[in-house]
Amino acid sequence: MVTYLYWLIVIALVCGALFGIGMRLGQWKPALILAAVIALVGTTAYYFWLQQIFVKRYGGVMSITIPQGLQHIGSTWKGDNLWIEDYNPETNECIFREYSRGDLLQGRVVLKNCHPLGARSTAPAATTAE
Repeated sequence: MVTYLYWLIVIALVCGALFGIGMRLGQWKPALILAAVIALVGTTAYYFWLQQIFVKRYGGVMSITIPQGLQHIGSTWKGDNLWIEDYNPETNECIFREYSRGDLLQGRVVLKNCHPLGARSTAPAATTAE
């Protein structure tokens, strides 16, 4: 809900700049420049600073797709960054990925020979002949 409120405020500021400066004062060039700056600053601030803060602290909205072939194990917050743990049954590795602000710095930790509890194996079960 907070995410939608944020975007509503950004859109209102853009429309306010266009209406207040462009239409009321007849100054379209400064109005368009100011509207573009507001939109750019609002978008940049959201993706590089506010997105995870909104999700963690205020119940915002964020979607992350788990890569094909991996099984999701868990996720946790470290500061304002989200860490996601997945299991790759083909290589038997547990992979911790950091989803940081704006995807600029992403940590990655790989645990070899990982055998998580409850993970499904892709290899067929061995059968014994009687």
